[in-house]
Amino acid sequence: MGKETENWWHQAEADFKAAVFNFNGKQYYVASFLFQQAVEKALKALMLKEKKELLKSHSLSRLAKELNTPLALLAKLAILEPVYQETRYPDVSEKIPAEEFEEEDASKFLEIAEEVMQWIRKRIK
Repeated sequence: MGKETENWWHQAEADFKAAVFNFNGKQYYVASFLFQQAVEKALKALMLKEKKELLKSHSLSRLAKELNTPLALLAKLAILEPVYQETRYPDVSEKIPAEEFEEEDASKFLEIAEEVMQWIRKRIK
């Protein structure tokens, strides 16, 4: 694994750990954002390894399609993808992010992030 790929992968893992920390602390919107970020950075690490280039996009679906991600995972990524905006901007929903996300939401995102990162880990190592 090249240095840049390694940097993206290690940051993805750090984001995942921070997401779990925030989840356990009941900061569900922060946890949700960090689960999305962990997956985005992990996909970018895999892209660097396999394609030797970095696609500058926040679209999990676009990154995943470039990597021939299985359809089952693409469907799950489509659930996680909007979290990037929904957790950051108070005008995306009727509620501000701090009030929008609950334990059930963050728990679903944790499961998706774990599954996607396990799939990537097998390909990246």
